[in-house]
Amino acid sequence: MHFITKTAKVKFINKTELKEFLDSKVEQYNNPKFIESDPIQIPHRFSKKEDIEITAFLTATIAWGNRKSIINNASKMMDLLDNSPYDFVLNHNESDLEPLLQFVHRTFNGTDLITFVKALKHIYNNHGGLETVFRKTAKNESLQIAISQFKTHFFEIEHLPRTQKHVSDPLKNSAAKRINMYLRWMVRNDNTGVDFGIWNNISPSQLSCPLDVHSGNVARKLGLLTRKQNDAKALFELDTNLRKLDPKDPVKYDFALFGLGVFESF
Repeated sequence: MHFITKTAKVKFINKTELKEFLDSKVEQYNNPKFIESDPIQIPHRFSKKEDIEITAFLTATIAWGNRKSIINNASKMMDLLDNSPYDFVLNHNESDLEPLLQFVHRTFNGTDLITFVKALKHIYNNHGGLETVFRKTAKNESLQIAISQFKTHFFEIEHLPRTQKHVSDPLKNSAAKRINMYLRWMVRNDNTGVDFGIWNNISPSQLSCPLDVHSGNVARKLGLLTRKQNDAKALFELDTNLRKLDPKDPVKYDFALFGLGVFESF
């Protein structure tokens, strides 16, 4: 396999050298400096487990488009939740929800946000919380079925059909980039302070790479992905190859693929 970087000409790589190259990129990007320009900084403002997981879920939900816009709008969202998301979710009344109507991030609007707040209350009151609802269905080597079942539980409350598009379903061939990113944040303990690792009952080996334009393009250049579409089938192919490189922590390579794509224009 051959690849080109900013600092190197065409170079031959075997599997061992590819792993060494990607491991070095993980070390380069999986550190606290990564937080400064990434939406993960929003949940890092909180210390209580439930505040972190709710903030992370809502931030990941709007994590598409310009990253500065994502960070700014996630901050606005937390302001609307009185910067106490868990308390707001559990104890809000109808009048508390009215200010949320002003929120908008691309196609995710205030009505969607209100539905998400009500759905989160339903998850905590009736399903034991976000970690529990995923843990109960995390039976396979991948969490993609668990994501689909989570979506079913999440929308058990009354809602507009349009809001369902903001939680992807891998069983409908979605790569589910944002919710896979959320699960990486919650499950993976990287010992560097980036990912939180506050969900201890799900194995990092079950995580899937948040597949987007950047990670997909880099993965194809490195021979980790051949499928052209960024869909569930592509995610399965990428996951399979990343698990060969590190069966216990395959999604650590998200830092390498994302960093190479965004910061190095690989």
